[in-house]
Amino acid sequence: MLDMKWIRESADHQEELQQVADRKGIALSVAELVKLDDQRRTLLLAVEALRQKRNAISQEISDLVRQGKPDEAERQKQQVKTINEELGQQEALYREVDEAYNELLILVPNIVSPDTPVGASDEDNVEIRRVGELPVFDYQFRDHVTLGELHRMIDIPRGVKTAGTRSYYLTGIGAMLHRAVQQLAVDMLVAKGFTLMDVPLTVRTEAMQNTAFFPLGQDQAFQITEQDKWLVGTSEVPLVSFYSGEVVDVAEPIRLAAASLCFRSEVGSGGRDVHGLYRVHQFAKVEQVVLCEASTEASELLLQEITANAEELLQKLELPYRVVAVCTGDMSQKTYKQYDIETWMPSRGAYGETHSSSNLLDFQARRSNIRYRDAKGKLRYCHTLNNTAVASPRILIPLLENHQQPDGSILIPKALRPYMNGMERIELPNGTENRTE
Repeated sequence: MLDMKWIRESADHQEELQQVADRKGIALSVAELVKLDDQRRTLLLAVEALRQKRNAISQEISDLVRQGKPDEAERQKQQVKTINEELGQQEALYREVDEAYNELLILVPNIVSPDTPVGASDEDNVEIRRVGELPVFDYQFRDHVTLGELHRMIDIPRGVKTAGTRSYYLTGIGAMLHRAVQQLAVDMLVAKGFTLMDVPLTVRTEAMQNTAFFPLGQDQAFQITEQDKWLVGTSEVPLVSFYSGEVVDVAEPIRLAAASLCFRSEVGSGGRDVHGLYRVHQFAKVEQVVLCEASTEASELLLQEITANAEELLQKLELPYRVVAVCTGDMSQKTYKQYDIETWMPSRGAYGETHSSSNLLDFQARRSNIRYRDAKGKLRYCHTLNNTAVASPRILIPLLENHQQPDGSILIPKALRPYMNGMERIELPNGTENRTE
């Protein structure tokens, strides 16, 4: 959330916030929010005044009783009764207004950086740079599903049989690759000073709200029936929640990483995005989360750092990619500035999103109540950032498709070979016929 004091500070702030909400597609009336805040403030003053008046008269009653003036004390008791009736009405009205206020407040989006492009969807994201050469195939190349079946490493039909749509099995070499890319990312981040954590995969509703995945993203999450528990769609939630309600030391930025399973319902996705391993209900991610001082300069440098980490991973995997600045309409409620990294996927004939980097300023820390003391000893909310170092099995799409060879084999990038028992190439299984169609 944003500081309500900042929102009320000027009409310009309110106009900016309404514009951001509109561009992010969030149904919010800032004017109504301010109106409700005015009402709740007025009602709270009235409630407090009535309580003070009641307390003062109650003290008078005690004095009158001690002075042996029962008649006067009884008259004052009747006045207290009248005040209590009015107080009850005012408190009920306050609770009603306060509830409506909080329902709007939780929808307030983060502001966006001055260099965030304005747009309606991912089609309006702006390319910043391209790295790597696109492969040129002088033969009929295969997509990742065909390659996975050919090498007996991906089994989608049995996944669907067992768990329903958008489910899969990774077997043999497929499972090894899945684990290898994660371990490569983990080792890389640990070498850069990140603290590796193993995190809870189920969290309370409060954790999802505090990290700003609820209420607007609630349709993307799986709930554990009849419990206040949800399966996380990213380890960002438990990583940030680790420090919720605490005062932390960010003299040096806190760098955290986790490799975990993730679960998303992927409501609303369709078309080519649901083919193969692109959008599935269960996947694994190595996530970077950083907490730092409340300085836009400092958090901007860290955004560049964690984005560079993800790019380094793709370069180690020898994959061509591009970095795009995400536009307002493709941003989430919590995001101040975001980059997406898209890796070339031959079967799509396009770059597909594989990584995302976000700077949230203090939006998430306010909701999670994570603070630090600045140089003057004043408590301030931290800035938080996050980035996907790698997500699998989606990363297997470009990994298999870009490194496939005419004979059906698949080259393993040099950086991955130590994690694949020194294997340099995935050869066709014995008895498999190599055909290109």
